[in-house]
Amino acid sequence: MSDDVVLHVKGRVLVGPEDVRDDLWVVGGRVSFERPRAGDDVRTVEGWALPGLVDAHCHVGLDRHGAVPADVAEKQALADRDAGTLLIRDAGSPSDTRWIDDRADLPEIIRAGRHIARTRRYIRGYAWEIEPEDLTGQVAREARRGDGWVKLVGDWIDRDLGDLSACWPRAALDAAIAEAHRLGARVTAHCFAEDSLRDLVEAGIDCVEHATGLTSETIPLFVEHDVAIVPTLVNIATFPTLAAGGEARFPRWSAHMRRLHARRHDTVRDAYDAGVRVYVGTDAGGSLPHGLVADEVAELVAAGLPPVEALSATTWAAREWLGRPGLTEGAAADLVVYDTDPRADIRVLAAPRRVVLNGRIVG
Repeated sequence: MSDDVVLHVKGRVLVGPEDVRDDLWVVGGRVSFERPRAGDDVRTVEGWALPGLVDAHCHVGLDRHGAVPADVAEKQALADRDAGTLLIRDAGSPSDTRWIDDRADLPEIIRAGRHIARTRRYIRGYAWEIEPEDLTGQVAREARRGDGWVKLVGDWIDRDLGDLSACWPRAALDAAIAEAHRLGARVTAHCFAEDSLRDLVEAGIDCVEHATGLTSETIPLFVEHDVAIVPTLVNIATFPTLAAGGEARFPRWSAHMRRLHARRHDTVRDAYDAGVRVYVGTDAGGSLPHGLVADEVAELVAAGLPPVEALSATTWAAREWLGRPGLTEGAAADLVVYDTDPRADIRVLAAPRRVVLNGRIVG
């Protein structure tokens, strides 16, 4: 579709959960709610339109072994795009994917730099591995390298303990998170366990990934400090397999992982019911394939979120949280069109009719 073709999105345009318009026009790659002048070359797409979906925990340029070549990263980004994901928060990657910014046919990526982990306390090849005295300096470097986010590994298995445990002392977190905020970056952290959460929240963390260790004691703390969570339930579904693989060497860890998995839906529902902000993320790019955003939305609904709230967690609310526009006048035309109303049946997210990125039909 050339730049001089006007796209007419006709049917029902979900500007917000209750703000539904009949028409949207794409002129010069931008959203317009005003009918263009007569005589323009117009192409019509009919259906139910949403802002481009958001995957707020994704890893383009990463697989289970570490950084991948550019051609593999391209395939990952295309898989996300074809599933309707047009905005990604890349929650840690050792790859330089800045070249994607020059590709109008690939999703926008908001990067969190590279993971920051304690020495020998994370997946090999993923993170900068450092000790607490170096945390503030490394956070500052990743704050400058990323796009307004920094990613910590808040807990991981301690092989001497044989179970999950927190990675960082409180004083190191206080200084590092304060430095990130001074530099204008928000901080998020990988957390499976219970014991890492209080220190991270009280130190000023902005978001927690996975958050399987939330309890009735820490959920109110998240509400008080307005800390968001990205549960990545499609990833948490792998916990039983992980536990089975570690049973012989780390039985305590394996039992812990099974408990976290068993209560995963209750944990997310309790957090949501208490007022914790919940966003969609798949954790694709490690051991999981890309393009799972519809599956994650379905998991949030299975956990007990109302369908419209689960939908908002990958559209309207997610874009606002990440500082990107939705279907507003003059915004880049990033949208997905479906056959039926996704508010009535979120399963329709798995079958986009059309994907429009930067005003062009790409799928």
